[in-house]
Amino acid sequence: MGFSALQIILVFVWVFIVAIDQFDFLESLYQPIVSGAVIGAILGDLPTGLIVGGTYQLMTIGNMPVGGAQPPNAVIGGVMATVFAISSHLDTTAAVGLAVPFALIGQYMVTFLFTLMSPMMSKADQLAAKGDTKGIVRLNYMAMALLGLLFAIVCTLGMLGGSAMGTTLSNLAAKYAWIMAGLGAAGGMMRFVGFATLLRIMLSNEFWGIYFAGFALATIIGYIPELSGSALLLIAFVGIAIALYDYQTRVAIKQAAGSGFAAGAAARNRLGRTGDSAPCGHNGLHADWYL
Repeated sequence: MGFSALQIILVFVWVFIVAIDQFDFLESLYQPIVSGAVIGAILGDLPTGLIVGGTYQLMTIGNMPVGGAQPPNAVIGGVMATVFAISSHLDTTAAVGLAVPFALIGQYMVTFLFTLMSPMMSKADQLAAKGDTKGIVRLNYMAMALLGLLFAIVCTLGMLGGSAMGTTLSNLAAKYAWIMAGLGAAGGMMRFVGFATLLRIMLSNEFWGIYFAGFALATIIGYIPELSGSALLLIAFVGIAIALYDYQTRVAIKQAAGSGFAAGAAARNRLGRTGDSAPCGHNGLHADWYL
């Protein structure tokens, strides 16, 4: 199946937008089930786009960035799976499998871009010290545009090159394995740096028990084959349950304390009024105070 110039341009623009959305807009446009439907509509086969996007969404539902560590990229993987399914008339499983090399390239590109932009943080600090808000905005726009262009170029080349492009990228990754190994090691280190940063900012003494309980639960679930694939999702539900319970308990305590304070204040006000109106010699007491 050939692609028209308009289709190529629309796919390029869409990938540029959703690449930025994944880390900045956060409107869930980048999710495979949404992106697959849009790509399917652009290529003239919306049902296939929905099916492939939904399938890829299920495959990535347990994948999420941890600190700075990145999973195989869902934006590029979802787009290319849809392109392969429609252009080559592949079934959903084959299209998703063929898109995996592109998702891995997206993973390495994000890690590379994060590494590249790290020195820019000192530049941003300098701009902030000078009060140069426009410079900070330009710096952020530059990073967003670079990310969008990288993703859009890879997906466009994938559209034009088809499955051969995926094979070529896999061969390049194998040939320059030392570069991929370095990026993989950087990604593995970044997850611990990310957690350390979060713990330094957020962790207080009362949360140490929850931290160790979550670590133990993740280890236990990870060693159960039937549950390991959805371990993060299960732990997230446990965390949500604990957070809801803690929130409801704190709200109840505050409400109880507030009602007790209000009752005490009312009693003091009543005592003050009756004390002011009581005749001398009665020690400020009045019959109404006992009612």
